[in-house]
Amino acid sequence: MVETAGGGPGDGTAEVLDRPLPDGVRRKVVQIVSDGFGGLTVVELPAQLRQYARFTPSRRAKFAGNAMAAALETDPLFRQRIGEKLREAQPELTGALDSGSPPPAADPLDVAAAAYVLRPTGWVKLVTAAGEEAQRADAERADEESRAELERLREELEQAREQTRLDTERLRTDLDAVRKEADSAHRKLRAALSDVKRGEAALRKVQGEMDAARAEAQTQVSAAESESRRLKARLGEAEAALEATRRAAREGRSVEDMRVRLLLDTLLDATQGLRRELALPPVSVRPAETVDAVEPGRMTPKDIAARALSENDPAILDQLLALPQAHLLVDGYNVTKTGYPQMPLEKQRLRLLGQLSQLAAQTGAEVTCVFDGAELVAPVLLAPPRGVRVLFSKPGVTADELIRQLVRAEPPGRPVIVASTDREVADGVAKAGARPVASAMLLKRLS
Repeated sequence: MVETAGGGPGDGTAEVLDRPLPDGVRRKVVQIVSDGFGGLTVVELPAQLRQYARFTPSRRAKFAGNAMAAALETDPLFRQRIGEKLREAQPELTGALDSGSPPPAADPLDVAAAAYVLRPTGWVKLVTAAGEEAQRADAERADEESRAELERLREELEQAREQTRLDTERLRTDLDAVRKEADSAHRKLRAALSDVKRGEAALRKVQGEMDAARAEAQTQVSAAESESRRLKARLGEAEAALEATRRAAREGRSVEDMRVRLLLDTLLDATQGLRRELALPPVSVRPAETVDAVEPGRMTPKDIAARALSENDPAILDQLLALPQAHLLVDGYNVTKTGYPQMPLEKQRLRLLGQLSQLAAQTGAEVTCVFDGAELVAPVLLAPPRGVRVLFSKPGVTADELIRQLVRAEPPGRPVIVASTDREVADGVAKAGARPVASAMLLKRLS
């Protein structure tokens, strides 16, 4: 969809691209900016690009690509100057774009990149069409490669079948030859036995008994060796299972020790905080103190009512974060789209993380911010701020599921606060022992 902002119909500069710039078009745009970069003076360059003035075009495209693309998008004067350099370098292409009829033989990516820089009427359509054309080209190339691979596999399968058939025929021929030799040997043996004298019968009997005894002994030895190998194999399996069991026990104890230690630290901090909160005197209880009487300075019901807070009061969040070993889990996009949904996702993340860093420094609580990785078009290069752990969900896993996993990983008894407006998330973490708070309350506290 194309939107106009303050321009009349046909004003290409008022058109806005509502989707990320295709990768192929973006590379062409960065190359155009890098080529035209050298023709500008340092004064004509935006402030954030002057540090790259002495770079070669290839180094500029490599190290300053993101900065140049951002400056081209946000600085109309810089874009105009790059457009003038482009008109000098490619007069035919730019003239065709100005006339509204790009050359049909030109590369769609070159046309889209030039249109993105010059912003003629309908440039958004050219950029979108170039991205779709690049995707179609990639899909067709992948389809051709798949077909070629399938054809190669079919040829290999046919060759394997032919080889198998030839081997089978050869084996059958060899088997027939062996059978004929066996039949011939049988006939010769019967003829020889008929010629043996009767006196050799006893010798044959003894020889037969010796052969039988030898075969039986060999059979027993083979059986013993087989049993020995089987027992050795079972012994090896048992040793491997024992080692795996020991390793699992060690790992289980390590994780359980960590959870118990963290819970112990929580209880100790809670005890110390309770001691400070109650201001317990260092002396022991005296018998006189057990007598029921009215003591001066005790808090009245009126004073207790004055401490009540509204359900949406950010002071509740401060009290929760003041608990010992408190852990704040933030549903990142749920909070940012509640507070400032009109901003780009990158700026939403930076703004929220900066505010959470200040909150962590003020309260000393552990803070973890979870974002949904499914909304990203590319891996995020992000340096988490001090005091905030930043996590993105893996492919196929939502941020809500990751938050529930983090809650289940905590030991029972540790104060865990989850900031999210999602009712399903709030109900799920509440069942697991966490304290859900609305995103609006967190935004009000951060502001």
